[in-house]
Amino acid sequence: MSNADLQFIQTCKDILSKGVWDTDRSVRPRWEDGTPAHTIKLFGVVNRYNLQQEFPIITIRRQYLKSAIDELLWIWQKKSNRVADLNSHIWDAWADKQGTIGKAYGYQLGVKHHYPQGDMDQVDRVLWDLTHDPGSRRIMTNLYNHHDLSEMALYPCAYSMTFNVSGNILNGILNQRSQDMLTANGWNVMQYAILLHMFAQVSGLVAGELVHVIADAHIYDRHVPIVEQLIQRTPFDAPTLWIDPSVKNFYDFTVDSFRLEGYQSHPLDEKIPVAI
Repeated sequence: MSNADLQFIQTCKDILSKGVWDTDRSVRPRWEDGTPAHTIKLFGVVNRYNLQQEFPIITIRRQYLKSAIDELLWIWQKKSNRVADLNSHIWDAWADKQGTIGKAYGYQLGVKHHYPQGDMDQVDRVLWDLTHDPGSRRIMTNLYNHHDLSEMALYPCAYSMTFNVSGNILNGILNQRSQDMLTANGWNVMQYAILLHMFAQVSGLVAGELVHVIADAHIYDRHVPIVEQLIQRTPFDAPTLWIDPSVKNFYDFTVDSFRLEGYQSHPLDEKIPVAI
């Protein structure tokens, strides 16, 4: 069975059994009807995914890899903050009058800085280091720019990546300040697993381990019954990830450069309410 499922199930069980409710305080998120969206949370969750053993996708509910990759490419490849550049509508609620999410996510990755090797943004700096200086312990990106937070529609949730090369293996640590377990955990894990595979392939490396560090792992109050149902399910085996081997340039990847072979999943029987 899928290890991604086992870690998701265990994390949710830990949150429900050991977590702390925030019902005693005022919270920012709201449900569609205006009701405060409270959570039960666990602090400091760390999950590890070995990408050489399996692709970490949840099977106890359907996950949509192509939509997740589309958002990943919007942020990391297009470096865009315009919701019109995204094929899904997941960011529409956060768009301003200009149709952007402000100086958030892709905007931050696209800002160029001067280095001795030339002007590069954060993504191009990672690509340069992985090719020319893979032994560096400084290969990281950070979206949490305090100078621009006031101009972001939403403070970055998954905000930094640290890349580390051991031999010919590329490993990564994803730091996340906040994680909605039901709607976002599986989504973010498969996104950043794909990102590691992308960087590894174009750098002549092999994707290794993704370590996911979550400061505030939580389940919303209206999600609890759904989560309780999901974690009783029996996971399927993990599918096999295929990546187009002809892609050698990071900016040539498309959503069609990836596919899952043998992916089975349980259906989700009800609509998930979303807190904004």
